[in-house]
Amino acid sequence: MKIQLLVVGKTNQDFVEKGVAEFCGRQKHYIPLDLEVIPDNKNMKNLSFEQQKEKEGELILKSVQPGDYVVLLDEHGKEFTSLQFSEYLEKKTHTVPKRLVFVIGGPYGFSKKVYETAQEKIALSKMTFSHQLIRLIFVEQLYRAMTILNNEPYHHE
Repeated sequence: MKIQLLVVGKTNQDFVEKGVAEFCGRQKHYIPLDLEVIPDNKNMKNLSFEQQKEKEGELILKSVQPGDYVVLLDEHGKEFTSLQFSEYLEKKTHTVPKRLVFVIGGPYGFSKKVYETAQEKIALSKMTFSHQLIRLIFVEQLYRAMTILNNEPYHHE
């Protein structure tokens, strides 16, 4: 199994890019992780929020392959502790045959078609974070889950 992280738009925050690169680099020997940035549409400012979500949704769905298990990082999703998330990932490594695809949408969320395509939704917090910052939080939690599964000392109870 591979993990794919789809994110909408390039980040313009240097500390986020550095942090994401750091945690992606740390975790790469546990499980393959590919980060795919779906480019920003240049004409988005002229579109309504709904139209923006539709355009982004079309690009997200182009990146989804047959057999992918799609999980949206969404404020209305299921919440986990870090230990529960590590158990979730362990189960998925045994049940997802191809790619486990986590998707971080743009600032206005996901289109209806993307919601219909996804198998699950996960919330990383009840708080709201920028769609750029959530990238860093998610890859850190992914790394943390891998260290928990490998009984390494990164996570403390």
